[in-house]
Amino acid sequence: MTDLLKQLRPEMTSLLNCFSAPAVLLCSDYTVLAANQAYRRVFGDGKPLQGRRCYEIMAEAGYTCRQGGNQCPLDTCQRSGTDQHVVHSGTSGNAQIDLYPIRNDSAEVVYFLELLILIPQSVVQSAPAMVGNSPAWQDVTALIRRAAPSEAVVLLLGESGTGKELAAAAIHQGSRVRNGPFVAVDCSGLPETLFESELFGHEKGAFTGAHSRKIGLVEAANGGTLFLDEIGDIPLSLQVKLLRLLETGYFRRVGGVEPIRSQFRLISATHRPLERMVEEERFRQDLYYRLNTFPIVLPALRERLEDIPPLAKAILQRLPVAKGLHLHAGALDILQHYDYPGNIRELRNILERAALLADDIWILPEHLPANLQHLPGQKKSGTANAVSARQSSVPGVAEIIPLAELEEQYLRWARGSYGGDRRSLAQRLGVSERTLYRKLDALRSHTEHVVEP
Repeated sequence: MTDLLKQLRPEMTSLLNCFSAPAVLLCSDYTVLAANQAYRRVFGDGKPLQGRRCYEIMAEAGYTCRQGGNQCPLDTCQRSGTDQHVVHSGTSGNAQIDLYPIRNDSAEVVYFLELLILIPQSVVQSAPAMVGNSPAWQDVTALIRRAAPSEAVVLLLGESGTGKELAAAAIHQGSRVRNGPFVAVDCSGLPETLFESELFGHEKGAFTGAHSRKIGLVEAANGGTLFLDEIGDIPLSLQVKLLRLLETGYFRRVGGVEPIRSQFRLISATHRPLERMVEEERFRQDLYYRLNTFPIVLPALRERLEDIPPLAKAILQRLPVAKGLHLHAGALDILQHYDYPGNIRELRNILERAALLADDIWILPEHLPANLQHLPGQKKSGTANAVSARQSSVPGVAEIIPLAELEEQYLRWARGSYGGDRRSLAQRLGVSERTLYRKLDALRSHTEHVVEP
């Protein structure tokens, strides 16, 4: 450690203070050799930082590394010798880590430069929920976390209803302009005659009916994020004006002569094949390259059917008409064997309709649309379970029985069918964790004493 500190050139340590983000110089055993002022301001605790392990410093500040299941970029960098870029999540928020190997005159890696962009937990929690655990969706969320803190122009691609506006809002919440406005523009819903006025605004008297000055959406997005949804529907005649705005940062209101500056983070989205439209000269090639800096393709729902259970649960929690309702196993099985041409938007419509038809606390297979009732690959037990659920709100109970026995049966079912931990199960049941433990212990003891002769 002492030898390494002696080898450090003064310009190397002073270089760290050129970064506004927290920056630190590490050696191969995770030891901190030097840190800039931003790093000391965020992670300083009154103790010297030099000589301490970087993961210990991060953990004390609430940003977990390998101990929290996150990938250590320094480990990977030592194996590959290449730059590493990862996002770590922790109790204090998310941390984007960019790590670069520093080589000596012999091309040997001697140090590692680590830059951090921190997103506080309050911002992470306020971002719209991105629900899903499938590999396809995890890839998308990783790209969103990577793009959000940067200033890169993001292009969201995918079928209609895959959640592109939700992804755009998540990028905005994780960006440096998160405290600014988030202005969403539906380009497909604006007629060509009004598009320019809506986007850039107009001056009083610019055209018939322009009785006063109007601020456009581009101007309203100043200091925040401008989200151009369905950008493939922008008329070709107006694409050149949009390109000029993106290239210069300036625009003119309709009927105006003075250039106006607007600084914003641009995110665009479309379900149309822009590359083919460029080939067919229906979309400007220069605008396409300007928008396609960081493309993110959102998968169709049929490509992530394993996410149906958490998605359905999240949707039901947000539907006022579905308050107190639960999805029966038979209905969930049906939902997991459907292709969803309308993607998440269609799933929401299906659940909202089913919630209106449900008379008890269960959404049953019979509450789903008729075209979903006989899909191939469904479990044969779904219908039998639905019959049982119609007879009672508790699965497996079809007659009047003592309340104590009813509670035992329900606890067995809840314990066996719920995929979460006991703490969250207790929350779902509306009891304390201690009460749930006590009831499960009593149930276990009762089961052990019931022995067949």
